[in-house]
Amino acid sequence: MHVFACAGCGTELTAPVSRVALPVHTHHGAWEELHPPLMEPATYAVDPSPTGPPWRLWQDVGAEVAARQGVFAPVYSVSFGARGRIVIAPGDSRSVALIPERCEGYCRGIDGRDGPNLACEGCGRAVATRIDDCGSWQTVWLEPDAVVRRPSGLPAGPQPSWADLARAEHRVPPVDPDGWWSRRWEAAIGVALAHLVAATDGRPVTLPVGPVAELLGPAVARCLPAGPDPLSVGLAGPGLPEPRTRRDVLLVPRHPGSGEPWRPTDRQAAVVPLDSGIWAYLTGPEETSPVPVTGVLPPGVLRDDYPLAPRPWHPLRPDPRAFSHTLVRLPAIRSPRLHRYRDE
Repeated sequence: MHVFACAGCGTELTAPVSRVALPVHTHHGAWEELHPPLMEPATYAVDPSPTGPPWRLWQDVGAEVAARQGVFAPVYSVSFGARGRIVIAPGDSRSVALIPERCEGYCRGIDGRDGPNLACEGCGRAVATRIDDCGSWQTVWLEPDAVVRRPSGLPAGPQPSWADLARAEHRVPPVDPDGWWSRRWEAAIGVALAHLVAATDGRPVTLPVGPVAELLGPAVARCLPAGPDPLSVGLAGPGLPEPRTRRDVLLVPRHPGSGEPWRPTDRQAAVVPLDSGIWAYLTGPEETSPVPVTGVLPPGVLRDDYPLAPRPWHPLRPDPRAFSHTLVRLPAIRSPRLHRYRDE
């Protein structure tokens, strides 16, 4: 485990933390809603892309400069913020204080529009940005040039691995306890659909029967056309048997530690990475028996009188901002077949 300290005076700014993959829903929340922390306690992640201010208009920078910033289709503005910013849960920050004149936000909190708004208590240097406004996951972003990473002195715990996907607690259900679609699912499906559009060059697809078709089918129909000669989509990943018939596109998990997509033995198939928790849900065992209210049911007996879990009244919809944000950052968006997505 490591701690991050102020590069100016050495004051420790975080609790001991271990690195994990950057969540795919990091920059995508639900407008006018307060969100929980993005990161689990004692973890951190690094965003390799430029994020945050300063922002410059697309019309001012042009396509060539925007592409160097990782944006390949016209957008309103392009970030020229730092690459490699480190995100932690707010509860893991230490020895920092808000900079009052940099605490602007939309309505319910701070959105980081003015740049770093947390100062080191040791020397007063601006070192991080707290974000907790509506529509944003609660985070603290450490500026890469303002901090240094040091060993914490604590023994490192087990590193995230593919084996984590088999744990029941790793699976993320699509519906929250309040009966609404999970915001994480909506964002993650928006990201995955952008990769699917890029991988298929906008062609029709057929989804495997089961949870994938039931949950993703309406969302795919909104983004890809129907038509003849569709490409076949299947699930692949650690622990799954090889499909009997070859698939054109494979839905695979991201590594929970590095974020890299799982690589299949079929190198010809296109790969669409999924949030590992969502992939684990789609491939995990389904519920076979409810827990009885009292006592123990005989083997093989199922109850049919327990209340059904709340369900959303509409199909799962991908987060449109997650979809567009991801698609314009994939070089494939420049394909002639995808011109309609650029226009939209």
